[in-house]
Amino acid sequence: MASLSPQRLRELREQANLVRQGIIRSLLSAGSGHSAGSLDMADIFTALYGHILHHDPKHPEMPDRDRLLLSCGHIAPVRYSAMAYAGYFPVDELLTLRKFGTRLQGHPERTRMAALETTSGPLGEGLAQGTGMALAAKADQQSWRVYVVTSDAEHQCGLHWEAVMTAAKFKLDNLMCIIDRNFIQIDGSTEDVMPLEPLAGKYRSFNWNVAECDGNDIGAFIETVERAKTVTGKPTVIIANTVPGKGISYMEGDYTWHGKPPNKEQADAALRELEAEREKILAHV
Repeated sequence: MASLSPQRLRELREQANLVRQGIIRSLLSAGSGHSAGSLDMADIFTALYGHILHHDPKHPEMPDRDRLLLSCGHIAPVRYSAMAYAGYFPVDELLTLRKFGTRLQGHPERTRMAALETTSGPLGEGLAQGTGMALAAKADQQSWRVYVVTSDAEHQCGLHWEAVMTAAKFKLDNLMCIIDRNFIQIDGSTEDVMPLEPLAGKYRSFNWNVAECDGNDIGAFIETVERAKTVTGKPTVIIANTVPGKGISYMEGDYTWHGKPPNKEQADAALRELEAEREKILAHV
């Protein structure tokens, strides 16, 4: 793959910043929701919608689109914000997050909006759904790919590992699992609640292609995905190491932000911090 130009990388970094601002505004408006994971996945969702996915916001159900599934549905704010800034719906609609009758439910609902692909809520189901889609694409000799975004903590669910086995059995090289490896869940560190390491070794033992990267480095993530696309005969997992609450200094690394939104004062401070960072990006600093 040709390297991203410095200009294009700056554009994506600015987009990720705007996605984070959209997350903060939507969570403040809702008065509930998940901050830490939504913020730490802004770079990855920006890379997916801005560079990696074969998709078209004007034709969200085109048959040959790549399928993007969000297994850990509680970080829906990042998907909604990334979709809004990609052109799927007006950015102002983000302020309807979790409101009665909105398309932007607290967890994505497939029938509410085209291209959400699946309804998610119970953790651990996304990879099983994605495996079925990837298997169907193979059976129909279709070229579209399936990307499944998962949390690290949902690897504590048994169904996920059944899907890992199934995907390897059928050599689903059109399937990619992206793990938000932020090491947190609602009660603390994953390694205290139910240790996951050696996570990469577990996937290798299930005959998956394994890659790791800095999930908050857009260029590194895109390069990792493009390399993974060249692997045949195996599904791929990308362990994306992220900082929970990325971009907001008072949230970064703090698991208590897993499942709560900022209040008005906190949101204003977060938006000031993000806008200052955006100015640096625009100034090429």
